[in-house]
Amino acid sequence: MAPKLVAGVDSSTQSVKIVVRDAHTGALVREARGAHPDGTEISPSKWLSELNKATSGLLDDVAAISIGAQQHGMVVIDDNKQVVRDALLWNDTRSAQDAQDLVNEFGGPDKWADAVGSVPVASFTVTKLRWLAKNEPNNAAKVNGVMLPHDWLSWQLMGTPDEFITDRGDASGTGYWSPKTNEYRKDLLKLALGKEVQLPRVAKPNEIIGQTTSGISVAPGTGDNMAAALGLGASTGDIVISLGTSGTAYTVSANPTNDSSGIIAGFADATGNYLPLACTLNAARVINAGASALNVSLDQFTELALRAKPGSDGLVLLPFLDGERTPNLPTAKGSMHGLTRNNLTPANFARACIEGMLCSLAEASDVITNFGNGTVPNRVVLIGGAAASKAVQEIAATLFKVPIHIPPAAEYVADGAARQAAWALSESEKPPAWEIVGTVVKEVNYQETVRNAYQNAFEASYA
Repeated sequence: MAPKLVAGVDSSTQSVKIVVRDAHTGALVREARGAHPDGTEISPSKWLSELNKATSGLLDDVAAISIGAQQHGMVVIDDNKQVVRDALLWNDTRSAQDAQDLVNEFGGPDKWADAVGSVPVASFTVTKLRWLAKNEPNNAAKVNGVMLPHDWLSWQLMGTPDEFITDRGDASGTGYWSPKTNEYRKDLLKLALGKEVQLPRVAKPNEIIGQTTSGISVAPGTGDNMAAALGLGASTGDIVISLGTSGTAYTVSANPTNDSSGIIAGFADATGNYLPLACTLNAARVINAGASALNVSLDQFTELALRAKPGSDGLVLLPFLDGERTPNLPTAKGSMHGLTRNNLTPANFARACIEGMLCSLAEASDVITNFGNGTVPNRVVLIGGAAASKAVQEIAATLFKVPIHIPPAAEYVADGAARQAAWALSESEKPPAWEIVGTVVKEVNYQETVRNAYQNAFEASYA
């Protein structure tokens, strides 16, 4: 008998990736991908068209599918099930002032953290709804329902039924759903949009929520970070750092988090636990920008960075090239500190770019593990496109006090979605145990002076 096959989708900011895997072993059978337009707002139809093109002929023998996608994106639907306007994506910061207004109107960050586990920033859906109500009242008046990118894609695959469906993980990034109570806070939705609208039902993690129009079972799907954690099999004690368009640091916890400082987003995960997470807007693109500034290839940039000593001879980059989410500095700019005639070399510049990017995430991971959610870190798991860089791997080992584990390059968001689909098919209590082999381990080479120099530069600029 042929093995059952499952498909997992990663519909990210820049692209769509699809993997088809053996439901029992997790073995990769085939994969495909497509590209998304650049920008911070997009017609959701672009996601669907790229998904359809990439999956043409790919899913004929697939038993179940699940969608993982970028968190927070605002997809608004009218009475006729049509999209009202282009989706505002997580990296659209135009709602920064709206986020601050909402925090103040509801009574401050403590009340928000207690209500939904997080303090809203410009990335969160709730702030984008406020922006819509304030800046496009005619469009806001048409809104009958709100979904997230993965919700909308699952809905489209199932033929746009009357019910919308989401999961705990992605719902926890809206700003109007509580991981602690597993309930929507419709009062916060109304505070933002001025009215209540249809919201997705929150499905169980291993539920079959319907079928595609071609008869494939559909699992609930989830947000990209939750899917990656599931794809990695992350557990308590793992600090996962993902280096993609954005950078994220998160861990799996049995306890909900409510950080009123706003640094930690108190998300839920895709299994029934919690995923305290800090996200930076500036990750792999810092390296790309640095290589472009030096007019070198990424391989040459890596070679340059490895020539420099830890600390880049005192050169420190605060890597806020696109503003920043963690810390919450949406209008910040990048800045270089400690410049001298002697240390301004291509090698030091290259290393400072990587050190700055990683120090920002190391600071975020320290906040997560020191918050008191019961997490004692025993390793850092480094994933994402930039994790393949030898310079990133070597430099990461100087910035953390635990070993660095680098799993083999894979589409872990899509893998996590596929694993969820296999779990839903199996009707078991736990996800299938898919083994990840080939992990590289970098032993600890902690350089305290590098972290101290970064902290000093930050305090000098923003204290």
